Amino acid sequence: MSTIVETSYGKLEGVEQDGLAVFRGIPFAQPPVGKLRYRAPQHAERWDGVRDATQFGPACPQGPRAGAEQPASVFGGMFAQGELETSEVCLTLSVWTPGADGAQRPVMVWIHGGGFRTGTGSSPMYDAVRLATRGDVVVVTINYRLAIFGFLHLASLEGANFGILDPVAALEWVRDEIAAFGGDPDQVTIFGESAGAKSVETVLATPASKGLYHRAIAQSTYRAAIEPEAAALTASKVLARLELDAGDAETAEALRAIPGERLLEAQQLIQEEAMAAGLTGGAASGFAPVIDGDVLPERPVDAIAGGIARDVPLLLGTNLDESKLFGAMMPALRELDEAGLVQRLTAVIPGADRDEAVARRAVDAYRAAREARGEPAGPSDIWFAISTDSTFGYHSSRVAGAQSARQERTYKYLFTWQSEALDGALGACHALELPFVFDNWDNPLAEIAGPGAKASALARGMQDAWLAFAKTGDPNHEGLPAWDRFDAETRGTMILGERCGMQSAPLEEKRLFWASLS
Repeated sequence: MSTIVETSYGKLEGVEQDGLAVFRGIPFAQPPVGKLRYRAPQHAERWDGVRDATQFGPACPQGPRAGAEQPASVFGGMFAQGELETSEVCLTLSVWTPGADGAQRPVMVWIHGGGFRTGTGSSPMYDAVRLATRGDVVVVTINYRLAIFGFLHLASLEGANFGILDPVAALEWVRDEIAAFGGDPDQVTIFGESAGAKSVETVLATPASKGLYHRAIAQSTYRAAIEPEAAALTASKVLARLELDAGDAETAEALRAIPGERLLEAQQLIQEEAMAAGLTGGAASGFAPVIDGDVLPERPVDAIAGGIARDVPLLLGTNLDESKLFGAMMPALRELDEAGLVQRLTAVIPGADRDEAVARRAVDAYRAAREARGEPAGPSDIWFAISTDSTFGYHSSRVAGAQSARQERTYKYLFTWQSEALDGALGACHALELPFVFDNWDNPLAEIAGPGAKASALARGMQDAWLAFAKTGDPNHEGLPAWDRFDAETRGTMILGERCGMQSAPLEEKRLFWASLS
């Protein structure tokens, strides 16, 4: 059975899936190709007749070997495009709705993760059937330009942060069109994980997005190299690989004319160099949102502290063992000795590159804390704990503190569910919460999370919290203990794991160490 919806651009024919109407591959902007490459997204063009919206569109380009560094038996394809083709004709979104009936349901707009270099909103991990059905909400998943196509920063391009302007354009589409799908444009929640959470954080700080959303959920946002100097260094590497001169109009036109495959080859080589230098995850891509004075005038956490999102309730959190995912991708990290640990820490702890004593102080502080709790404290254990906090934990705490000073409806969580995969080496690793949020248990990540009765119970509790927040700006519901608001004094945090409940300032000694470096 099909459903036809009429939008401002033309009619769309979707498909029924488990009692929902699903519309896939809807263009929210013109394809960013030719003269539109490296430009802000332009409104989609109208079409005649009824457009087929039963199939997902292509994933955005993400490299000929995207995810190749991940062991195929565990991670291959998990965070990349899967079986979808890739193309620059990729600025599409998909809609799951209980009914295209004018019911004005809350809307949840998902921004996928993948380090700003891989992923797609069409991944089976993000199939929104259960989330939309359980909450009677409309769920939208989007694509956005990645890596060298979305975050190349050159003055000659007369623009930047195209991969952030794309979600803004998708939100404009939602504002204008979602009522036809049974959604309420005045009840929009943006949510995302990893780079998707960093996108949420960045959209909060983007003036052009104001009024397009009303609540936000950031799952594992992180500290990224967003200074113009870092972006300029990456751009110089790109130009060198492409044998182009820096920064004039001819260079911009050359970049728009170069075949996409050649751009991806340059991107891949830069990524491999970064990984050889010991960088992991998003840091290895070299591409991220950048402070450009326009789309992003300042660091997101500073803009949030200044009150740019004062009207937006925020729910955010991290996973206890984020970095253990990258340890599984790079087994050598599990075999560090003390000297290797200190050497690696010089790259992630501010000031440690100039003074090794700073790294050793971090090791001492973390080892003492772990031993006091009866936790393993070998070099690899210390590395995973410190790299988790240096990238994810402390940054999320800063964002929570900044927002809670301006918006009392700020809520924080710590996800602690332990994976038993790889003999427990993954712990509560990065992205492990995804099957709990979407309640999807038929993909490789879900197998790692460990499906079962206890997992299903936690999934119900988390889904209902996310849904309650999307509807009211408050995650409280009967299935979880009372969830207190976060404030800088008590730092109340909901523990989401085999056992759930509030804790005041969990792992506070770690946060205080990072604060001491500021």
